[in-house]
Amino acid sequence: MGLAERRKAMGYSQERLATVIGVDRTTVGRWDRGETTPEAVHRPKMAEALQLSLAELDALLTPPQADFPECTASTPCDRHGSEEIDDMIRREFLRLMVVTGSLTALAPDDADAIAEVADRGSAEDFSLMNGHLWQVYQLARSKSSVTAVVKDQLAALNEALKESSRAGGLYEVAGDLFQLAGELSFDGNRYTDAATSYTLAAKASSHARAFDLWACALVRHAYVDVYERRYSEAVETLDVAQRVAKRGDGALSTRHWVSSVQAEVYAGLQELGACEKALDEALRVADLTTPVHPGGWLRFDGSRLAEERGARYVQLGPLDLAEETLKRALESKPLSRGQSFRRRGAVLVDLAAVGAKRRDAEQVVTYGGEALRLAKQSHSGYVARRLQALQGELRTCGRDRRVVELNTEIDVLQKALRKG
Repeated sequence: MGLAERRKAMGYSQERLATVIGVDRTTVGRWDRGETTPEAVHRPKMAEALQLSLAELDALLTPPQADFPECTASTPCDRHGSEEIDDMIRREFLRLMVVTGSLTALAPDDADAIAEVADRGSAEDFSLMNGHLWQVYQLARSKSSVTAVVKDQLAALNEALKESSRAGGLYEVAGDLFQLAGELSFDGNRYTDAATSYTLAAKASSHARAFDLWACALVRHAYVDVYERRYSEAVETLDVAQRVAKRGDGALSTRHWVSSVQAEVYAGLQELGACEKALDEALRVADLTTPVHPGGWLRFDGSRLAEERGARYVQLGPLDLAEETLKRALESKPLSRGQSFRRRGAVLVDLAAVGAKRRDAEQVVTYGGEALRLAKQSHSGYVARRLQALQGELRTCGRDRRVVELNTEIDVLQKALRKG
């Protein structure tokens, strides 16, 4: 018996069990599907609700390993389908990151020393390639298509770290690359992998004393908690990120990006005053007179603050203000003029959520349907997650046929993305 079967046998819906444990319904859904497992803090309540001992719960959450036949040239294994290959790539990806992180930790603590010419050249070459990979990632409709080349870059960085007599410049390179690896995992809904990547990024960046890079790694780590609705944990991480950012380059937008994400967390905690204060701090990015970001790991320039403010109002409740702000953001940057699929999809989902809160099925279907089409075109895990969160709002529209069809199509999209 799996977790979902045990939950149903004990008479719990996903929503009811989520309430008992103190998590979001979508989190229970991910547990049911085996995408994530409950953290240690949640397991006692879960065990009590399901009338299991902790040992029995652990056994329930750990599926038995399948016995596979030995693979040979004449009798190849059937298990190496696309899903198994993706899993192999993922494992190798994580292995490379752990090895690279270990190599940076083992290197002599001479980050402030002048590296040898060969090492400096190597760091510059890696930085250029990292910058190129960030550009490819941003432009790619399917983010997962970038995984293989990022893996190759990690392998090359491993070799450079093993051969280099001084790792100084390569600390920063590793911190940069780990953040990109984390973005790939995050977009693929693999939160634990993403958190591992961002932890390694913060570690390498701290070794390099690259404060802005370090702060950005912490911000990305906080996003993992935001999307799991662990807002208190995100507040703590972002407070540290802000302290680190203040030691960085004041001409960059790092501090303002931290404030922008803090606003999202305060909205999740229903703290309107703190949210608006953080948004006002983020808006001060407009006061910077030099180029505010180098691209790649830091791309915040304030251009999306209108849509961010609209999204926060959706969370906090002033729906007329939310809709006005979101429509203005949607119209100001049509997709053909550069707004990413990911950003446009998020705005469309927020407008659909406004419709759901008003029980306006027409608005839900109009904006939700367009967001769904974008998610299908881009294979974006981010937009898919936003649509999945929207499903919790769709119940307010009753049994409207069009909304029911939209809800079903979102389910189909989730299944397709998990398989692909």
